[in-house]
Amino acid sequence: MRLWLLRHGQAGPYVPTGDHLRELTERGRREALHAAGHLLGEPLDAILVSPYVRAQQTAELVHEALARVPALFTSDGITPDDDPREALRLLAERREQNLLLVTHQPLVGALAGLLVYGHLQQPLPFNTASLALLEGEMPLAGLMNLLAVHHPPSHC
Repeated sequence: MRLWLLRHGQAGPYVPTGDHLRELTERGRREALHAAGHLLGEPLDAILVSPYVRAQQTAELVHEALARVPALFTSDGITPDDDPREALRLLAERREQNLLLVTHQPLVGALAGLLVYGHLQQPLPFNTASLALLEGEMPLAGLMNLLAVHHPPSHC
């Protein structure tokens, strides 16, 4: 399985109505498109995305850049404060061999660390719109290899 992990692009400040409603900034949109460039030509089977607005906007920009292929699926359980072990269980239920997950910190860093190192004590660093590629037989703790990490350039 090839698993791409993407943190959403830069979002605006916190809003009184709730963190889940924060939207991407213009920089965040550019960052998302930059990340999408690394996915061009990749044989993605699906995009799994957090229900939070900034993640949805990031996924939609990537989806458009990939000519609306593959299908987008919104999933609870991959929001900022969700347990990475629960996210791991969610991934284990998926049948795709090439999956993009669009989510948030601190979940994405903790999940990546769990997949690569087998524990939660060594999360991987993710800037906004950082993209990591992991590969392994199955998305299980400690059984995936980190193949690449792409961070957006500072001038985005």
